[in-house]
Amino acid sequence: MTDPIADYLTRLRNAILAGHRVVEVPSSKMKREITKILFEQGYILNYKFEEGNTPQGTIKIALKYDPVDKVCAIKNLHRISRPGLRQYTGYKEMPRVLNGLGIAILSTSQGVMTNKEASERKIGGEVLCYVY
Repeated sequence: MTDPIADYLTRLRNAILAGHRVVEVPSSKMKREITKILFEQGYILNYKFEEGNTPQGTIKIALKYDPVDKVCAIKNLHRISRPGLRQYTGYKEMPRVLNGLGIAILSTSQGVMTNKEASERKIGGEVLCYVY
């Protein structure tokens, strides 16, 4: 597999379209950090890191749905930086997703964080994905 982050986002996207409550994805340090950010920002209900049969373990993610409309909290997951075309940004040119309603997840020298947190710390980095 050449792009594990794209695979992670695709598994989430497919689970949302199929209406699943829980999705399991293979774990890595980057995927764990992205999952923590999605939980802190309120896009997923809960998560659990499991060490199991595979060497890296798995991540179980409980998706968040509106109780009345049954609409998922995540409307769109869009991969920005790819292995063949890396997208970097400085803190002055930080992307605004959906005019501030969504988030951009960045990989910076100080760890994985949202665009709002990176601009507050005045650091740039690689734009991994947009979530809204």
